[in-house]
This record gives sequence, structure tokens and C-alpha cells, in this order.
Amino acid sequence: MFVRSLLISTSTMLSLCGPGLAQKESLQRDQLMQYQAADEMILPVKTEVDWQHRRGAILAAMQTVMGPERSTNRRVDLQIEVLEKKAVGNYERRLITFQSEPESRTPAYLCLPNGVLTGKQKATAVLCLHPTDNKAGHKVALGLGGKKGRQYGTELAERGYVTISPAYPQLANYWPNLEALGYESGTMKAIWDNSRCLDLLESLDNVDMNRGVAAIGHSLGGHNAIYSAVFDDRISVVVTSCGFDSYRDYQNASKAVWFYGKGWCSSRYMPRMSNYRGRLDDIPFDFTEMVGALAPRPLFVNAPLHDSNFQWKSVDYCVEAAKPVYALMNTADAIQVYHPDCGHDFPVEIRNAAYQFIEAVLRP
Repeated sequence: MFVRSLLISTSTMLSLCGPGLAQKESLQRDQLMQYQAADEMILPVKTEVDWQHRRGAILAAMQTVMGPERSTNRRVDLQIEVLEKKAVGNYERRLITFQSEPESRTPAYLCLPNGVLTGKQKATAVLCLHPTDNKAGHKVALGLGGKKGRQYGTELAERGYVTISPAYPQLANYWPNLEALGYESGTMKAIWDNSRCLDLLESLDNVDMNRGVAAIGHSLGGHNAIYSAVFDDRISVVVTSCGFDSYRDYQNASKAVWFYGKGWCSSRYMPRMSNYRGRLDDIPFDFTEMVGALAPRPLFVNAPLHDSNFQWKSVDYCVEAAKPVYALMNTADAIQVYHPDCGHDFPVEIRNAAYQFIEAVLRP
């Protein structure tokens, strides 16, 4: 049951009253308008410069669980290999692999509108991140397997976007050796692969990157989109469907889902999360902060009323906690949240609203 509260503790309230009041306790996951100064005092966020201190702390906290962000020297030549091509309506679908880093090639589907193929037009691009599927994997985002209603890679290509849909590590046909590659989580490998997808898009002559790239995903793809956008600001607009709630509310805080290998603690996510079983308040970051870290970029959230994975009230709580950051940047209206009357799904009417949301950013 959702139990989160927006009440501020007395000690936190004191820290918001102004500088000069020593504060020993840690930053609160739910109070984003505060940051820790170099002398460890907790001070109020009053400017965007202040916020960058807090944002930096959020990224650092994420890396204590996900493992460190990869060094830029891992950005080797992409060496794109096309495995198959297929003409599909007004675009061409290509199955490719690319060198995401030394000793690792990543599969992806790349969809190119016909005008881009002929060199007659440039197109903006969307990173399409697939949901959990251990059989079809990234084919789901192209409507080539898995559940219906997740084919946003195809639907956006039909609308004239270049789309790229990479495989997620340790699912279906993609099993990179995370330990040998130096990763401490599948999450960080996915973040890196997605960033390399953006490098690939930048390498294509007729892809227009001037307004950045959109990222869209359902379920696994929904939080994958948020994680990736936090680390890569080339993602200028995010669509997340059934992708998150507060870690502290996940599955009603049941201890059973916080063992190694379960839920967030699996190797394809963040094994270190199992260290916080029974003490979820000690997890050093949460979606309250990660949503805030996306500001001022537009965010579209699909949070169905009957989602069995993530609670819509907790989603609203995370968004409300992040809104003061957006307000600080004069972009309070940049977040849209939808609550369709359905389960863990991405209904067609919500997908169409999401595509319009993307279009408003990439094709104003």
C-alpha cells in the first residue's frame, strides 16, 4: 500500500530556512530543493547553480549502486554491420550490430525513412527501448514478437522519425559478459549502450540532432529511458510508460522482491540493491530525484490505475517531489502524467498522445 508522505521533518525545515544552520543528517530523497555544500552543511536550492550541486550528488549516488559511469575512452569506432534489410511501407528496417565498446557488440534495429535513405530529407530521431521479454527482446519494439501495444519503434518510423531499438543486456539474444567488461550492473551497461546508440545516430548524415533525441520505453524500457536521460543530456524529451514508482513503494515494500536475483536486484538491473532489503529508506537515490534530474527536459508519464508493477499514486508522489525543480527552471508545465483505466499496458490513445508530445519538442 502506498504510504509516502510529503511532510518535512523539523530538522529539514530548519535547513530550508537559510544558510548558516549546521545540518548533520543526509539529504532527503523527497526534498529536492536542498543540497549539501562543501562543508557538509545542507542549504536550500535557490538558483540553478545550487541545483547543479544537488544533481551532481544524485548522479554520484546512482553510481554507488549501478557502478561507475564508463570512461569516454570506451567510445571505439562503431563498426556498424548490417545483418538484414527490409522495406516496410515508407521506411527501411535494418537489423544491425555495432561496437558499443571493446569486446562488446550490441544488436539493434535501425529504421530509416525513405527520404533519409535517398538523401532528400533530414529526420529527427527516437531511441526506442523495449520492455522485458526473454524471447523476442528488442523485436518487441518493432512489433515482431511479444505483447501488442509496444511497437513504438515501428509506429514512430511510420511517422517519419529515424528510430533505433537496441537489445537490453541479458535478455533474449544479447548476453554480454558484464563482469569481464567491468560492469557492476546491467543497468549501467544498458545506459552505456543507449549512449552509444546516440553516437550512432550522430554519425548518420541525414539525422537532425539539433533538437536532441527522444527516448521512449515501456516497463523495463520506461525506467531505462529515465536512467539513460539522466546520464546523457542529448536526450531532450522522455516518454516513460509503466516504468517506475518510488523504490520504497515497489511491490508494497515486500522483502521478498529485495533478495539478490529478484526484481531490481537481478544482474540485469542492480545486484547491489539487495543490500537494502529491510531498509529501503537507505537506498541512496530514488525516482523522486531522477525525475528532478531530467529538468528542464519535457517528460511524459503513462501510469495506469491498475498497473501490477508500479503504483500510480507513488508515481504521482515522485512527480510532485520533482516539480519544484522544474518550477525553478520555469518549465513547470513540461511534465504530463496520464492514468489510463487499465493494467500494465501502453494503450493506443496514450501512445498517440506520447507521439504528439515528442513531436512538440522535435518538430515544433
